[in-house]
Amino acid sequence: MAAPTGRAVAGAARLLAGLQATSFSIRTSATISSTEKVPHSLWKLGRLNHVAIAVPDLEKARSLYKDVLGAQVSETVPLPEHGVYTVFVELGNTKLELLHPLGERSPIAGFLQKNKAGGMHHVCIEVDDITAAVAELKKRKIRILSEEPKIGAHGKPVIFLHPKDCHGVLVELEQA
Repeated sequence: MAAPTGRAVAGAARLLAGLQATSFSIRTSATISSTEKVPHSLWKLGRLNHVAIAVPDLEKARSLYKDVLGAQVSETVPLPEHGVYTVFVELGNTKLELLHPLGERSPIAGFLQKNKAGGMHHVCIEVDDITAAVAELKKRKIRILSEEPKIGAHGKPVIFLHPKDCHGVLVELEQA
């Protein structure tokens, strides 16, 4: 399994820094007097939930994290509505999500065709109100990859943001 490229890691770092800066300015705007005309956000960006890695051989990748690195690793779970098999690797402060295609129409199959060894697929960040986040992001012309949130691997609503609007990084938002 290939490690994320320097470009991918740098892009994710820039994205998180930008999102944190936006989140900070939104939080601080609440301290400004109510007579000032400062937009108020109805949602707040939370913690990094996981980094997803597409893998061509799920059992081999699962074994690396469990048997070689000693991590706590979940069982393989099929998510037909997303077209993937998923495995979570617990890291203490966050998780890795190992993704493998479930069927030919899987978005991960297309990713692996372009990236034979696999690699970083997306980052998942929690939000406190996914409905408000989606509405505001649409107003700000950030493209959402589905009309409505779907239930994700943790049983919570998720939505994906277009990578071209997020500095080349596919971003998943998950209801906290």
